[in-house]
Amino acid sequence: MSNAYFVTLSNRGLLTLTGADAVDFLQGLVSNDVTKLQEQCIQYACLLTPQGKFLHDFFMVWRDGDILIDCEGGERALDLENRFNKYKLRSDVKITCAPQNTVYAIFGKDDIGLPDPRHFRLGMRSFDRPDNALEEGSVEWDKERILLGVPDGSRDMIIEKSTMLECNLHNFNAIDWDKGCWMGQELTARMKYRGLGKKHLQTLKLKTPPAPAAFTSLEIGDKVIGDIRSSCGDIALAMIKNDYVEELKNDAHPYRLLG
Repeated sequence: MSNAYFVTLSNRGLLTLTGADAVDFLQGLVSNDVTKLQEQCIQYACLLTPQGKFLHDFFMVWRDGDILIDCEGGERALDLENRFNKYKLRSDVKITCAPQNTVYAIFGKDDIGLPDPRHFRLGMRSFDRPDNALEEGSVEWDKERILLGVPDGSRDMIIEKSTMLECNLHNFNAIDWDKGCWMGQELTARMKYRGLGKKHLQTLKLKTPPAPAAFTSLEIGDKVIGDIRSSCGDIALAMIKNDYVEELKNDAHPYRLLG
């Protein structure tokens, strides 16, 4: 296919979970329903603190009875391995970690990889480099992600502070509301049913790129309205207080709300 291309995704790691208790072990910890993973083949999910605050986001992939976890790489992958091991106790689960692992986002080919469960416009995800496809830079992929409002791990979510609903992860298939109890479920459900979120990730268009450094406060006059997260060219994700959403639709501001 002449229009097929792929993007090499940076800073990814891989955990492999084997053993008879792997599904049950993860089921009580993560935000998606792991009992459906064999049928769905790939899921997006999070691990939270018991208080419902963000620790890690990742993809779970079913492969020949094992569960592969495509997560942030380097020290972040090692941290996820350590956290899982703390909960393993006597479960029949073996966890191995490759802190660096290559992952590709593929477009124009549907015979390799699995569809990104967050949004179809993010392509197919694969651990295998595709043949007969051109490699493109990651800038356009990152721009599409930001336009869709999809957060990217600790680039956009603050460890032990962010919540799933503030970061709109319920819109990107990260939560199964019917699965029963999981770690951090109580606060997440309370935020949903009581509408407790006072700020949310939003996509902004910048009049004068580049964006400020990640986690820099954004101000209108003397009011702090939120803070910047990841960016690409003239667009960025930012955590914005709900009270200022309508105001940011005004073209006069140096950053304007998209969508």
